[in-house]
Amino acid sequence: MDYNLILAVIAGIALLLFLILYFRLQAFLALLISSIAIGLIAGMPVKEIITTMQNGMGGTLGFVAVVVGLGAMFGAMLEYSGGARSLAQTLTKKFGESRASWALVLTGFFIAIPVFFDVAFIIIVPIIYAMQRASGKSLLYYAIPLLAGLAITHAFVPPTPGPVAVADILGVELGYVILFGLCAGIPSAILSGPVYGKFIANQIHITAPPEIESKQSNDILPSTSGILAIIALPIVLILLATFSSTIEAWPQSLESLRYIIELVGHPFVALIIANLVCWYVLGVKRGVDKKKLLKINTKSFETAGIIILLTGAGGVLKQMLVDTGAGEMLANTIYNSGMGVLLFAYLAAVLVRLLQGSATVAMITAAGLVAPIISNTDMSQGDKALLVIAIASGASILSHVNDSGFWLVKEYLGMDEKQTFRSWSIMTLIISLVGITTVMLLSLFV
Repeated sequence: MDYNLILAVIAGIALLLFLILYFRLQAFLALLISSIAIGLIAGMPVKEIITTMQNGMGGTLGFVAVVVGLGAMFGAMLEYSGGARSLAQTLTKKFGESRASWALVLTGFFIAIPVFFDVAFIIIVPIIYAMQRASGKSLLYYAIPLLAGLAITHAFVPPTPGPVAVADILGVELGYVILFGLCAGIPSAILSGPVYGKFIANQIHITAPPEIESKQSNDILPSTSGILAIIALPIVLILLATFSSTIEAWPQSLESLRYIIELVGHPFVALIIANLVCWYVLGVKRGVDKKKLLKINTKSFETAGIIILLTGAGGVLKQMLVDTGAGEMLANTIYNSGMGVLLFAYLAAVLVRLLQGSATVAMITAAGLVAPIISNTDMSQGDKALLVIAIASGASILSHVNDSGFWLVKEYLGMDEKQTFRSWSIMTLIISLVGITTVMLLSLFV
C-alpha cells in the first residue's frame, strides 16, 4: 500500500474542509487548492498537475454547463410567469383541506425540477401562509410537506444541478437517475412530508406572519395543466431516449424513429425544446416583451454560474485522484475492508454535508471520491444510478446551522433554532435515511 497516496487523500480532504470551515473560502477555490495539494503530496510533476486540472475541468463542464444553463433558463421562465404559484393553488384546491399536505408535497416535487430550491420556496411561501391563516393549524403542517418535496427533487431528480453533476462525474445516463431518483424520492417524500409534517405540527404550533401577503394573488396565472406539461416535457423525452437505448435491435423500418427519439431525448435537445416551449407559451403568447424575456433568461445565469464552476472543480478533484493513482488505492482499500461502494458513497457525502453544510458541495466532493473507484469496473448504468442516489441521500442529511437552507426556513417560518432543528433538520434526516434504505433495497434487484 502506498502510504504517500493515503496521506495525499487525507490531507487533501482535510485541507478542503479547513479552507471552507475556518477561512470561509468559496468552495470552488477550496476544491481547486485541495486538488493541487493532493497532486503535490502524491509527487506529481507540476506540468502534470496543471494538465490534470484542465482535463478534469473541461471533461466535466462539457456536459454539465449546458444542462445547468438550460435548466436555469427553464426555471426562470416558470418562476416569472407565475407557473409555480398556479400549480400550488390548483393542487391545493383539487385535493381539499383534508389532503392539503399531499398537494403541497406534490407541488414541491414538481416545482423543484425546473426552479432552484430557495427560489421555489420563496415563491410558494405566501400560499402556505394563507392556508395557515384560514385553517388555524400549525404552519408546519403545510410547510414540511412542501419543503420535503422541494428538497427531495433538488437532490434526487435531474435536471436539477446536483444529480446532473454527480451523474456526469460518475458517467451515468440521466434517464436512469430520474427513474431511481423517483423510486427513492417517493417513499422519502411521503414519510418526511405529510407523515412527519402532521406529527411535528401537533408538537410545535407556528402561525403565519399577518403582515406578509402575496402581492401577486390577483395576477392571471398560466394554466396548471400547461405548466405540468411543460415540466414533464424534458423528463419524458429523456426517459424515452433511455428506454430506446435498452432495445438492442430495432426493426429496420423504425430506425428513423429511433434516431429522432435519441436526438430529442438527449438532455441538451430535450431542454432546448422545453426552453423554446416556455419562451413561446409563457412569454410571447402571454404578451411579454422580447427584451424582457432576454433579460429574464440572462439573469438566470447568475445562479447557474456558481453551480457550473463548483461542478467543474469537483471534476478536477476526481481527475486528480485518478491520475495520481489514489482512486485505485481507495478502491482496493474499500474492497479489502468489505465496505460496499454504495455505503462508502453515502458516508462520504454525509461527512462533507455535516461538516460544511452545502448539499451541492457534498454531492460533488463525494462523486469525486467515488468516480475513480468505479472507473475500472463493469458496473451497469443501473448500479451507477443507485450510486448517484446514495450520494444524494447522504448529502441531504441533517441540515443544521452551517447550511443556508436552515436559516432560510427558520426566518420564513418564524421559528427559533430549536424549533428549526426539530422540524426542518429532522425532516432532512428522514429523507436521507429513507433514501439510502431504498437504494440498498433496490440494489438487491438491479
